[in-house]
Amino acid sequence: MNREAAAMGFPKAALFDLDGTLLDSAPDMLAALNLMRAQRGEAPMPLSQLRPHVSRGGQAMLAAAFPDVAAELRSTWLQEFLDHYQNELGRHGGPFDGIEAMLAELEAAGCVWGIVTNKPEYLAQLLLPLLGWESRCAVLIGGDTLPRRKPDPLQLTVAAERIGVDPADCVYVGDDERDIIAARAAGMASVVALWGYRLAEDDPQAWQGDRLVELPHTLCAAAAWPVRR
Repeated sequence: MNREAAAMGFPKAALFDLDGTLLDSAPDMLAALNLMRAQRGEAPMPLSQLRPHVSRGGQAMLAAAFPDVAAELRSTWLQEFLDHYQNELGRHGGPFDGIEAMLAELEAAGCVWGIVTNKPEYLAQLLLPLLGWESRCAVLIGGDTLPRRKPDPLQLTVAAERIGVDPADCVYVGDDERDIIAARAAGMASVVALWGYRLAEDDPQAWQGDRLVELPHTLCAAAAWPVRR
């Protein structure tokens, strides 16, 4: 089946970041943070204030939600945030428009796909059945699955090994510079997901990804994918 995908112009395997790439999870994150803010007597924060920080991880989101709290104290709130977020999983967000169509095209072409995320593995595992992806996703590597995580390439190289595809025949899609750094170090082509989460000062052009793509549905076309041979 992998040969069929390559013959059609798709990569043999496509690996994806999760938050900000496949999944618009910011609304779920916001619900968790606003519960924490309410418990501390703070007014709700707007989604627009949180979205740019989501791909940077839990500590960055806590910093956005509680900018006046010392970092040392905020760091002790991470598990509380994750617990609240677990209760909000899949309740407010969902796949970005065009993601399901893109995944269906990959599957129809025989392309294997999987997820490599810095989100804790248990949370990512809980999400898959909520999205109907538990039997479709060929590999899932979380931020705590291995000793190192993005921008280190280890997660990507292990994901390729687990699905039995050479890294050179994989493409990694992500919305953060760490994704592109990891892909380059792993010997994978990369796609910058411009529909994702990023700060105003970020310059995706400077990340030197192999392709920059504005919308998920663009990746329904085989020609939109970079393939290293």
